[in-house]
Amino acid sequence: MVAVGVLLERHRAGMRAVALSLLGHGPDAEDAVQEASLTALRRIGDVRRPESVGAWLRSVVRNACRSSLRERRAVVPVPDLSALAAATGPEQVVEGHALRDWLWQAVGELSPTLRATLLLRHFSPRTPSYDEIATLYGVPVGTVRSRLAEGRARLAEAMARTAESAHGDAAALSRASAAEAAETLAAAEEGRFAELTAERWTPDVALYAGRRRVGGRDFLVRGMAGDLEAGVRQRLVSAVAGQDTVIWEMDLLGPPDDPGHCPPAVAWLMSTRDGRLHELRLFHAPAVG
Repeated sequence: MVAVGVLLERHRAGMRAVALSLLGHGPDAEDAVQEASLTALRRIGDVRRPESVGAWLRSVVRNACRSSLRERRAVVPVPDLSALAAATGPEQVVEGHALRDWLWQAVGELSPTLRATLLLRHFSPRTPSYDEIATLYGVPVGTVRSRLAEGRARLAEAMARTAESAHGDAAALSRASAAEAAETLAAAEEGRFAELTAERWTPDVALYAGRRRVGGRDFLVRGMAGDLEAGVRQRLVSAVAGQDTVIWEMDLLGPPDDPGHCPPAVAWLMSTRDGRLHELRLFHAPAVG
């Protein structure tokens, strides 16, 4: 696992040169290199030939720079890292499950605020822009940028500290969360949503819009009932679970006679307390076209 860090350091100068050529000197270029490094950690299994690692890393930086210019980037989702080719030496890739568990243990060492922001930006299939994350939390865009920069820096430090440690099975958390999401949707369609949420959510669970609390469990139960009555259904796309932060990605399916009734997708961003949902934010993906 240390080989991955050595690999990134070996090619960092080339990565930074690409960022500077596209974005110029300043925080945007450093930000792009940081984003690309984290993307590389998650997607290094895409590299099939060790000799092509440098070119691949530079292309990842190039994509991050272009996305920065657009203020929105498309990321290949990796809720459960695929198996990577096992090999030895800094120019070769490492075994996938070990890398995944190592990365998630390091993510778990971040503060809840940094962890949630990092998960949204780097692990959510429908990656929200800086502006959208800022709206979700009710903070300035600059705060989002600083949280991401700090989160990535602290993540790198945590990974360096835990490189030789034993790591738990991170995928098991996400698999269990996906099963819980499916049970939640099924309970809603069967009229058991209030019963299930009373069991699995804290009594003072709250829905937030930015920094404003807009309702509790009864409000959420009524909202789900209203959506179902209108013919709206949710279909699970992925679940990403950390220590006390969970993201459920859902497709939203409008009624057959009004497919544009609702946004195409929604993400449930949840904070848990003692294993139970305590705070919820909903991010609705904008319609395309």
